[in-house]
Amino acid sequence: MGLSIHYSGRIGNRASLPDLIEEVKDIANIHQWKLSVFKEEFPVQDDEGQLVDGELYGVAFSPPNCEPVWLSFLSNGQMSTPVALKFFGEQRDEDEKKYLYQLSTKTQFAGINVHQVIIHLLKYLKEKYLEDFVLLDEGQYWETNDKSVLEANFSRYTLLLDIVEDGLKNLPMKPGESMEAYFERMTKGLKRKGGQK
Repeated sequence: MGLSIHYSGRIGNRASLPDLIEEVKDIANIHQWKLSVFKEEFPVQDDEGQLVDGELYGVAFSPPNCEPVWLSFLSNGQMSTPVALKFFGEQRDEDEKKYLYQLSTKTQFAGINVHQVIIHLLKYLKEKYLEDFVLLDEGQYWETNDKSVLEANFSRYTLLLDIVEDGLKNLPMKPGESMEAYFERMTKGLKRKGGQK
């Protein structure tokens, strides 16, 4: 739980992967962010877009108090992550396989300024390197470029987290109470505290 971005896409020109990695390395070094580099060049393949060889290509970076931002790709050029590859890489079911290509990064605890930098970087990389790139920003900064909207959304998520934390501390589970009943009771208490009916 916490404000996040959700994204998907693919690399446009496979030969540009080393350039993308170098640019991200430079940004990460400037900001002193942790960096992970995967394989730096895609394999040669005859039927481009079909091969998934079980490897990741590209880079990921982690600002302080932020989940990794994944600029990592499967050998077919689609964005993915190590966890998605592990759990969905062998999936045959199309409904399950879609999770292989859905990425998320929680920025809630990194703060507004880091969130803004990530969004600006992703906009730049989208224009230069990525295709079919789609991003849903729970802070709505991607869509609006309005810091006041982002600040309001960060505040709302922070309040929600505080209310849930307070609920967990002050509404303990009763002996013999089922999880379902507990969460129903907690939700009602949280709604009352949050001013909802």
